[in-house]
Amino acid sequence: MALLFDSFQAWKIHCESNNIALYVPVLEYEIALKGRTEAEIWKGMETAYTVMKEAIHTGLTQDMTSRSGMVKNTGKKVHQTTKVVLSKEFQTLIATTIAAKEVNSCMGRIVAAPTAGASGILPGILANLQNIHQLSDQKILEGLLVAAGIGLIIQHKASISGSIGGCQAETGSAAAMGSGAIVYCLGGNITQVFNAVAITIQCTLGLVCDPVAGLVEVPCIVRNASAVAIAFSSAQIAIADGDPVIPVDECVVAMGEIGENMESKYKETALGGLAATPTAQEISQKVHHKN
Repeated sequence: MALLFDSFQAWKIHCESNNIALYVPVLEYEIALKGRTEAEIWKGMETAYTVMKEAIHTGLTQDMTSRSGMVKNTGKKVHQTTKVVLSKEFQTLIATTIAAKEVNSCMGRIVAAPTAGASGILPGILANLQNIHQLSDQKILEGLLVAAGIGLIIQHKASISGSIGGCQAETGSAAAMGSGAIVYCLGGNITQVFNAVAITIQCTLGLVCDPVAGLVEVPCIVRNASAVAIAFSSAQIAIADGDPVIPVDECVVAMGEIGENMESKYKETALGGLAATPTAQEISQKVHHKN
């Protein structure tokens, strides 16, 4: 089995025709792809989620200062500040997302979901969703499978790689995966789940990949934080039956088209955008001279 589904519409039709939940064909795909039992797949999903939560804990409790000096414990700073901009839940969402991503930038253990550059997004989304709504681990793991299915289709129709599609392909894809998982875990129907994905993609189209000094630190970490905010806002709109107007499959095609036409200097080469600013150039010289 080379591909799960080639479109969200095919996925929806399959599930509705067979009266099965969205995660079921993804589980079956994993079993067929890896030649493992259902129990082994669930165990692997549980391990992945555990690593995600451990990354959050590490980022909030240990020193997260990178060799470049650009990462300086921002997750802990957000978590500990007494100035709350919106709500305590939102503050925790942003803090935990940044914390998990900082672990990646400091060479710690993370889950690339779907990439290392976006590794704070699903941990931040799922851990906070579970805590706020008191969801079971099983429901979260089902949501993680739904997210995986979303990512597979995006990878097939567009890209999840910053070097191919820019940051829209990394943080954008992870946010889309997360927003779909949110709606699924909260009992949304298939249309609402896929509408959440469509809205998220619409909000992240055209995002460039311009890492300072070629490192996945700035602006990658704060983009993970903005991505979780987009994911939750998209989920809120979709679960209220907000209409994205442009169907999700067409949104993914648009993502691919934009990625193909994006200049190479905006696709992980560190030659454009923020990476080309005078301050970034100074940082780059120091970092590479140090190494």
